[in-house]
Amino acid sequence: MTQAQTVLAFDFGLKRIGIASGDTLTRQAAPRPAVTVSRSGPDWQAIVREVRALAPGLLVVGAPYNADGSEGALTAAARGFAVELERRFALPVHLVDERFSSLEASAALKARRASGERRRRVRRADVDSVAAAVILGRFLQCEGT
Repeated sequence: MTQAQTVLAFDFGLKRIGIASGDTLTRQAAPRPAVTVSRSGPDWQAIVREVRALAPGLLVVGAPYNADGSEGALTAAARGFAVELERRFALPVHLVDERFSSLEASAALKARRASGERRRRVRRADVDSVAAAVILGRFLQCEGT
């Protein structure tokens, strides 16, 4: 990547989709509010608002793989979500291995709460968005090497 650009990442799930933003210059990722998924699908209006507000140059979607590297139960659905993002926003979409990102996010949030840095309890939506930040962090670190 030759110039800095904003990147938006998604941790796809059947109930919520965590979102994080970052950029290729600082290589830092920060969680954004998660969006809900209903029986009719993701809250596309909320996703459109995030994309319009941040004007990313590319999108990243976590691809759920099992510990052994095989495809997980949600891998096909996450790929379908990535295809729909690309169709709706005409932006490049990269899939990133998201193995253990939710565990890493949950541990980080619980540690912040235990230290007193975070006062409110850890909600599932918080974990989803921090997991999206973990996924984005992995992408940004790989892009820099």
